[in-house]
Amino acid sequence: MVTITESAQDYLAELLAKQEDALGVRVFINQPGTPRAETCIAYCRDGDVVPEDEEHKFEKFTAWFEGRSLPFLEDALVDYSKDRMGGQLTIKAPNAKMPRVDENSPLEDRINYVLYNEVNPALAAHGGEVSLVEITEDRFAVLRFGGGCQGCSAVDQTLKGGVEKTLMEQLPQLAGVRDMTDHTDRSQAYY
Repeated sequence: MVTITESAQDYLAELLAKQEDALGVRVFINQPGTPRAETCIAYCRDGDVVPEDEEHKFEKFTAWFEGRSLPFLEDALVDYSKDRMGGQLTIKAPNAKMPRVDENSPLEDRINYVLYNEVNPALAAHGGEVSLVEITEDRFAVLRFGGGCQGCSAVDQTLKGGVEKTLMEQLPQLAGVRDMTDHTDRSQAYY
């Protein structure tokens, strides 16, 4: 689980005391299991807590850990060090970028796993990448292309013949993919 040092607890409690409507803090990881994973601590306000969150009461505040992020937060450390400029809160989550995906993982995590571990390495040869923006209610993965893929004349072929085919083979519950990239910017395009 996450270790929050005493100095970090004191610092977070001090920050929370200045917030009128904060219930505590919420710890989560954006894009867990991917190279872009980012560990975050935010004020937790009324309506932020979801049933999957794990609540932990510290001496001076309460923290909620996002359920989806829990496997990636294993062995994480939150620390605070005072320095000449005041101090710095640091979060070290060594497992944040480690792919931990199985058939029970959320669909978003499984899509990101396929994109970052299978699709993007192939696109990188042309300086491109693709990322998941959202999953629609009708189970379409909405994607955004970047780098050499943005504005590339072969992007439709890449989307249908490469990305969609790969995702649909591995995640048959998807209805398909949609591209939301603005391809009018051709400044970085591969073709």
